[in-house]
Amino acid sequence: MNTEQHPTPTAPQPGSPAGAVYADRGSSHFDILLAAMVTVVVLSGIGAAKGVSFGHFPGTGFEIITDGGFFLFPLAYVLGDIITELYGARSARRAIITSFAVSILASISYQVIIALPPFPDEYGLAKQAALELALGPVWIVVLAGLAGFLAGQSLNSFVVTRMKQRMGERGLIARLFTSSGLGELVDTIIFCSIASVAIGITTVEQWAEYTILGFVYKVAVQYAMIPVTSAVIRWMKRTDRSYQRQLAELREPAA
Repeated sequence: MNTEQHPTPTAPQPGSPAGAVYADRGSSHFDILLAAMVTVVVLSGIGAAKGVSFGHFPGTGFEIITDGGFFLFPLAYVLGDIITELYGARSARRAIITSFAVSILASISYQVIIALPPFPDEYGLAKQAALELALGPVWIVVLAGLAGFLAGQSLNSFVVTRMKQRMGERGLIARLFTSSGLGELVDTIIFCSIASVAIGITTVEQWAEYTILGFVYKVAVQYAMIPVTSAVIRWMKRTDRSYQRQLAELREPAA
C-alpha cells in the first residue's frame, strides 16, 4: 500500500510553472527501480575495495587512479534522478536508505563469513586469506559510500525537487545537469577521503588524483546518460497511470 501523500495539485496561474506532479510509489515502476538501485550500491561496495591504476596520462605525472566499482556507481545517481523526478524526494530518500541498509547487512555478512573457521588444509587457509584481503576492507568502502552517497544524493534530490517546484514539469534537462554536478562533487570528496585507506592510497597526491578523476568521470558519465535518463523518465511518466491521473487533475481548469 502506498503511504506517501503528495499535495493535491492546483491549476497553475497564467505565466507560472506548470506545477509539480509525482507518481504513487505503488505504481508499476518503483519496485524495479529500487531493486536496481540496491543491486548497484551493493556491487559497488564490493568492487570499490579494489584499487585500480591505468598508468599515467601521456606526458604528465598524473596517475589514472580509480577503484573497481567505478563503472557501476554513476548508475546509482542515474537511478536516483529517475526516482526523484518520478516519485519525489521522500521516495528517493527511502530508496537511498534501503540501498545502504542492504549494503550494511552485506558488509556485516562478509565479516561473519571471514570470522568462521576455515578448513585447516593449505587450500582452505589460502581461501581464508583471500577472503580477508578481498572482503575485509569492504566495510570501510560501505561506510565511505554511505557518508558520501547520503550527502551527495540528498543534495541531488533536494536540487531536483526545489527546481521542479519552481519550474514545474518544464526544465527536466536543466534539473538533471545541475543536480548531478553538485551531488557528485560532494559525494566524491567524502567518499574518496574515507575509502582511500581501503584501496591502498597513501599520499595526498594519490588522493587528489583519485578524487579529481572520480569526480570528472562520474559527472561525465551522468551527463552523457542524461538523454537516456530523460527518455526513460518521459516514458515512465507516459506509462504510469497515477502520474497521468495527477497530471490530468493539474491541467483541469480551476473551478
